[in-house]
Amino acid sequence: MALHKILKLVVLVLGVIALIMGIWLFVSGNQSLVQPLMYIAYIVLFATIALVLLFVIKGLFTGDIKKTLLSVGVFAGIFIISYFLASGTNLDLEPFIQKGSDITEAKSKMVGTGLIAFYIFGVLAILSMVYSGVTKATNR
Repeated sequence: MALHKILKLVVLVLGVIALIMGIWLFVSGNQSLVQPLMYIAYIVLFATIALVLLFVIKGLFTGDIKKTLLSVGVFAGIFIISYFLASGTNLDLEPFIQKGSDITEAKSKMVGTGLIAFYIFGVLAILSMVYSGVTKATNR
């Protein structure tokens, strides 16, 4: 737990620095403060991504590998199913091409894949909440 406390302290310090600089930027209107705020945001973003990856990889090796691989497989399966359900051809691409966008059928299919996967994950999340609520209500 010592690492967790250190990380909370680092996040608190960076947050306070960013808050002070943000208020200072708002009050003074000095645009030269934007770049240091962006650097702080980048540092926090990359540190967060690195720590999430670190703890996810640590959790993969300390947990039940069968359940982990099953979850990853189900996740990948939902994206594969979503890919085959997305058509990518149900969009008239001509107006986008005329405006200079490089939208293709492949990009349209990937957007459709993401939307369908989002809908499936949303339905699964709602069903899991309903299931959890029903099981808690019936076990009293």
